Amino acid sequence: MIARPTRDMPDLDTDDADIAELDQDEALIADLAEEAEPAPGSVAMGRAAIARALKHAPSGPGVYRMLGPDGTVLYVGKAKSIKRRIVAYTRPTGLTARIMRMVAATAEMEFVSTGTETEALLLEANLIKQLRPRFNVLLRDDKSFPYILITRDHVSPQITKHRGARNRPGDYYGPFASVWAVNRTINALQKAFLVRSCSDSFYEARTRPCLLFQIKRCAGPCTGEVSHTDYAEYVREARDFLSGRSKAVKEQLAREMEAASQELEFERAAALRDRLAALSAVQGTQGINPRSVEEADVFAIHQEGGATCVQVFFFRTGQNWGNHALYPRADRTLEIGEVLESFLAQFYEDKPCPRLILLSHDIAERELLEEALSTRAGHRVEIAAPKRGEKRELVEHALQNAREALGRKLAESASQARLLEELARAFALQGPPKRIEVYDNSHIMGSNAVGGMIVAGPEGFAKSQYRKFNIRSTELTPGDDYGMMREVLTRRFSRLLKENPRAVPLPSPSPLGGEGWGEGEPPPEPARAPPLTDPLRGPPLPDGEREADDMPSAASSAWPDLLLIDGGPGQLKAAQETLAGLGVTDVPMVGVAKGPDRDAGRETFYVAGREPFRLEPRDPVLYFVQRLRDEAHRFAIGSHRARRKKDLTQAGLQEIPGIGPTRKRALLHHFGTLKAIERASLADLEGVPGVNAATARAVYDFFHAKAT
Repeated sequence: MIARPTRDMPDLDTDDADIAELDQDEALIADLAEEAEPAPGSVAMGRAAIARALKHAPSGPGVYRMLGPDGTVLYVGKAKSIKRRIVAYTRPTGLTARIMRMVAATAEMEFVSTGTETEALLLEANLIKQLRPRFNVLLRDDKSFPYILITRDHVSPQITKHRGARNRPGDYYGPFASVWAVNRTINALQKAFLVRSCSDSFYEARTRPCLLFQIKRCAGPCTGEVSHTDYAEYVREARDFLSGRSKAVKEQLAREMEAASQELEFERAAALRDRLAALSAVQGTQGINPRSVEEADVFAIHQEGGATCVQVFFFRTGQNWGNHALYPRADRTLEIGEVLESFLAQFYEDKPCPRLILLSHDIAERELLEEALSTRAGHRVEIAAPKRGEKRELVEHALQNAREALGRKLAESASQARLLEELARAFALQGPPKRIEVYDNSHIMGSNAVGGMIVAGPEGFAKSQYRKFNIRSTELTPGDDYGMMREVLTRRFSRLLKENPRAVPLPSPSPLGGEGWGEGEPPPEPARAPPLTDPLRGPPLPDGEREADDMPSAASSAWPDLLLIDGGPGQLKAAQETLAGLGVTDVPMVGVAKGPDRDAGRETFYVAGREPFRLEPRDPVLYFVQRLRDEAHRFAIGSHRARRKKDLTQAGLQEIPGIGPTRKRALLHHFGTLKAIERASLADLEGVPGVNAATARAVYDFFHAKAT
């Protein structure tokens, strides 16, 4: 959102604006057009560019984009009247320092007209999330929240967790704050409603009930242990419970339990009792459960030390479905209400919106945002900043969590800064690194070879910037780690040199054998580099990232100031020769070799111009490097496994030596799914009709070979 007119510029959106004032604006624009060519990069230069664009600006509602000289989107804003809004940018006074910096960087503008201001607000939020302009409030760490899905595309519906696009037919319930909250709820719901959680292929392959039926977590519809009519009743009850009719469901189960007891059907009564207990467990382990709020999202924002934390709590069916802390990037001069307003518009761009949104701080354009979210959701959405009562208690609780989360974040950032300083001293760097890239390879005897790159910096792991490199060279000897490292670094730095060449010469010597950053200058920070978003101790994100060469240019925009290579002197030499061949001699590199018997804590470090050395076993820097190395290893192996699984899915089991169509059908008929075959023991494989011991061993070895 653009800053409020009371702070940044006159309010030009009112319909009764003074005609004389508008005449002065037109005269000002004419004067700008006649001015001598201003200095590049100055505020006057930006004002002149905006004045030129103003001639073609629409008068109605819409969205405008301010672009830099290289086409980079600097800012996205919406307005009831685009022309009136951007006139304010051309005025010589009344602008904040932030707006003046934005104007000075502007070289041209683009406009998109919309039918209403509400449509402009929705389009603005969409473009901000797509383009990530550096002068906007940016929602960071905006991962896809998990949901519970009860399917509708099978005769026996399945309950499962779901993340991502909601393409599968069914009913989605959420969002939940974490996968842990989803799994906990699904486990309890299985005990209460006996709804199956297995995949459709596993369901179709069953000839006898599975373990979940034995432990009373599934009704067993796959083998006819329950009729489809009775199973449909279980599913209906589960849907009712998740839709907010939990009280009615519990009362119905209580009546059935009482009736079964009176009819001396004690076994059935005990089963109903256990189901009631499971429902009570769902509601009793949710933390705070509001009495008067059935469905709401609660947002509380706290700012401290130039950082911002937004804590969100999800309440559905009168239950607390978890909370999550988000850290939007925002200029510290923006008021807290402005940050929250822009945050909300982006947050609900790809999520279902509840009927009630509770805020810790009021926002200026509350009614407009209500209208926009109602339009998108298809039902009325109310936004409120309660001052008293239970709703205010919920907000205060969220605000307390926001304060505590931001305090932990700032403490962790301070600890991270100290670690980077110690790392710089240990490896004789010129200063704490702002961007560390760690490289590792993974393959099984050369097959499905993948190179992985992870990125870390002052704010922890930057998982949005992780990249995988599918090894493409056909000339490499299978298992040639040096050749793989050369290909990965060649592709990475060739693109980096093409898209982000160094802006200044770097003549000063580096203690690591190459050239330094040059007279105390850090590498230039590109405007479009994605921010580092995830704390270093955060949970691992799922693999499946796109290949590095397919990423947009912004993904490769930041130059690293330290490379960690998983390997010894051979890998380090290959990396140095590769970068030297590309003319890159100023990036420090460190080889990290595992200790004897691959023992953690006995790593040897190889640096150009120095003898190999080790760090003290309890040195925090050693633990830090181990975490970086282990994360690179995890990412590379995960990418390799995903590629191997994709090959198996496409080529089938015939990729395994000795497996033809006949044995493939026998294995799939016996186990049902490829995942079940992968998990099967050697004895189970040998028990498949038509599969001999040698073939079973080949299948088992293929799935259990250790990736490197």
